[in-house]
Amino acid sequence: MHSPQVHGFFSVPVDHLHALRELAAHFSQYDLTNTVVVSPDLGNAKEAAHFARILGLPVAAGAKQRFADDNVQISTVIGDVTGRDVIVLDDEIAKGSTVIELLDKLRERGAGSIRAACTHGLFSSGALDRLQAFDDVLEIVATNTVPIPSDKIVPKLKVLSIAPAMAEAMRRINVGESVSTLFEAP
Repeated sequence: MHSPQVHGFFSVPVDHLHALRELAAHFSQYDLTNTVVVSPDLGNAKEAAHFARILGLPVAAGAKQRFADDNVQISTVIGDVTGRDVIVLDDEIAKGSTVIELLDKLRERGAGSIRAACTHGLFSSGALDRLQAFDDVLEIVATNTVPIPSDKIVPKLKVLSIAPAMAEAMRRINVGESVSTLFEAP
C-alpha cells in the first residue's frame, strides 16, 4: 500500500507488504561501512529508517516541497551525508524528478557514490536514462512489482523479484501464521 492510512478503508484485516528485506539483502553484498540511507522526503522517512535499521546504517532525509507532478524542490538534506556513500530509498520512482533534485543536494553536501532504490519502478518520461547518465549513480534498484519493458532496461538497472516474499506471506496466511512478523526489523 502506498500509505499506511489505507488500512482504514478495509473491513477485513490487511498487512502492508513491503520489499525492504529484499532491497536490504541486495545492498548487504556491498561494503556499507561509510554509507547512509537517504529518504527524498519526510513522508518516506519512516520506511527509510526501517530500511536503515535492517542494514545497521544511519538515515537522512530531504526536505521536499512539491509544486506540480514534475516540479519539486528539495531545500536541504537533514542528516550527515558529507563524505558518505548514499543509498537513496523511495517507495516509487516515476519521472525521477524527486531523485534528480535530491542528487543535486547530495552533491552540494559532499556525498560520495549514490545508489537509488525503490519498490515500484514506474520509470516514465525517460527517468531511467536520465538517472543512469549521472556518473556518481552507480546503480538503480527496483523490484518487479511493476513490469519494466525490455526496451527501457538500462545497464545500471537491477530488478529484484518479490516472488519469495509474496509466497511466504501467502503460506503464512494459509497456515494461520503471522504475516506482520515477516516484515519486522531483525
